[in-house]
Amino acid sequence: MPRPIPLEKIRNIGIMAHIDAGKTTCSERILFYSGKSYKIGETHEGSATMDYMAQEQERGITISSAATAVSWNGYQISLIDTPGHVDFTAEVERSLRVLDGAVALFCAVGGVQPQSEQVWRQSEKYEVPKLCMVNKMDRVGANFFTVVKEIRETLNGNPVSMVCPIGAGETFVGVVDLMTMRALIFDEASHGMTVLDEDIPAELQEQCEEMRAEMVEKAAEQDEALLEKYFETGELSIPEIKKGLRIGTISRNLVPTYCGTAFKNKGVQPLLNAVIDYMPSPLDVGTIRSSDNPDMIREPKDDAPFSALAFKILTDKHMGKIVFIRIYSGTINVGDTVLNSSMGEKGRFGRLFRMHANHQEALEVAHAGDIVAVVGVPKTRTGDTFCSLEHPIVLEAIEFPAPVISIAIRPSSRHDNEKLGLALHALAQEDPTFVVNYDPETSETIISGMGELHLEIIVDRLKREFAVAAEVGRPEVAYRETLRHTVEGAYKHSKQTGGRGQFANVSLKLEPQDPGRGFTFVNEVKGGVIPVEYISAVEKGVIKAMHAGPCGGYPVVDVKVTVFDGSYHEVDSSEFAFIEAARQCFKSLFLKANPQILEPVMAVEVAVPEDYMGAATGSICQRRGRVDGMDDKYGTKLVRGFVPLGEMFGYSNSIRTMTQGRGSFSMVFERYEGVPFELAEQIMEKRKAAGKVR
Repeated sequence: MPRPIPLEKIRNIGIMAHIDAGKTTCSERILFYSGKSYKIGETHEGSATMDYMAQEQERGITISSAATAVSWNGYQISLIDTPGHVDFTAEVERSLRVLDGAVALFCAVGGVQPQSEQVWRQSEKYEVPKLCMVNKMDRVGANFFTVVKEIRETLNGNPVSMVCPIGAGETFVGVVDLMTMRALIFDEASHGMTVLDEDIPAELQEQCEEMRAEMVEKAAEQDEALLEKYFETGELSIPEIKKGLRIGTISRNLVPTYCGTAFKNKGVQPLLNAVIDYMPSPLDVGTIRSSDNPDMIREPKDDAPFSALAFKILTDKHMGKIVFIRIYSGTINVGDTVLNSSMGEKGRFGRLFRMHANHQEALEVAHAGDIVAVVGVPKTRTGDTFCSLEHPIVLEAIEFPAPVISIAIRPSSRHDNEKLGLALHALAQEDPTFVVNYDPETSETIISGMGELHLEIIVDRLKREFAVAAEVGRPEVAYRETLRHTVEGAYKHSKQTGGRGQFANVSLKLEPQDPGRGFTFVNEVKGGVIPVEYISAVEKGVIKAMHAGPCGGYPVVDVKVTVFDGSYHEVDSSEFAFIEAARQCFKSLFLKANPQILEPVMAVEVAVPEDYMGAATGSICQRRGRVDGMDDKYGTKLVRGFVPLGEMFGYSNSIRTMTQGRGSFSMVFERYEGVPFELAEQIMEKRKAAGKVR
């Protein structure tokens, strides 16, 4: 079956921003103006199409990324609305991995906020081209030009203003399109469907001419032929300006920037036109490469071998596991058998859908560039590659941050033990940043996630979706252990039990590594004193010891381990013996290397009225935090600092009480830092008393 829309007319984009910048409201307007929805859904009324989960409607926030597809001027736009809350950063991560472009949304009052920086960094990591939209221009204190300046200075972006706002706050009525130099006034009575094309207000004429000249100059700089013409004539035609801006956007040299107010239905249509004009199609993104063989590529063509990446998993009580995939090459039909090359498993696509939030549109066939959902492949994880049986390939998987908070959980009724286990397993398959472990020593089930809200939502979903009422313990911080000094030594494991004995002798050197480097294992054994087949056993033993460090039973990070000597016995040596020798050697040496317990530290931004600035600063210092800076933004004081996660539990209630409900805060994970000595001693004593250290 031929594809209904040419590949060059497909755009796969996402909307990303800090929490409460208006992502879902903007998505709802896109659905309305494109004709996908006939009624505008509102987040504050709990009627937004893209926020379909009960928890999203109650809280007015996005928790799970929602996908849909709309048509605009003959183009197909696949749209993913992502969460803004830091606890659900995995949803942003996996969406950006498969998208070709993104719209970065900013509040015209709040500007560049902490989570704005986080999602911008994530998009840069995956080299995703971007457009910017300065939203909420109708709010008191809105300033388009200040936000543009912050995008340039804080995010190191290169914003190109494509519009000039007409008014701000209550006087905001529309924008000047700098490309055509016409004023676009959005009629409120028609929900912005009627756009009046008028002359530029006289007081804005000079400013708009300056802004247009800057836009044309930046467009010309992207292409030698355009630059040459610009130097000769001092002007470019509209198609030439668009060509230059498109080149600059796709190469990530430029970020076309728009403004409007999605809630008041102003400025969304120019943004949709920009998606078509400047965002890349799958053809612009080009070939993708195998993660384990750079010479193996797949081109975005329908007749190429099939390849796709699974980027999201949902559990549906009627259909089972629904897997969202981005197709990079080839064509797939309902009923086709494919290979999950990441796991070496064959599967059959029993059903094929195009998703519209939580509704499905059945498809018979899907093509390169499509984002669709499939049913019938239960043995699938987020990040797995699907490909044709005849042409296997493994695409680069998706990296997710490690959980930073844990709680013990148990069912309210003892009869629900098995039900709880199955429900937690289903939720862990959906969310790679949600981890479930069982502690055999305390007989507790431990669930870990990205924050208090993340785990609160999990517990709520257990009750609503799986009918399991659960009780939870106090949150526990995900500490880590590392060492500060280099140390080396040997350990001999020797046991004689009547028959064949156990013998292994290893000499290890432990060295600290830079934060974030992880684990490195080096083999410097010479002369065969440890046979090659036992070197991997030494590494296994070290990794086993690192799972639960000697200080507090926490994972060990940022360590380089070198095996440089040892000995073996021809009869009594075995893989098990070398695993045990390496484990014990690592454990004893680690305790001599000035070990240190690390804790997650969060970058915190507190927004309060001026009267409460002293209280906000004091609240950071009281929580073992340090203040990094203060800003004044439109009458609100912003206090920025770094605070250990363990001190932030319950802070949302504290800040509300402290400011009579007028203060708010946001935080994102920054890095791991060493715990003060006295606190480290308390943590270790507590862990030993709980039997967590062996």
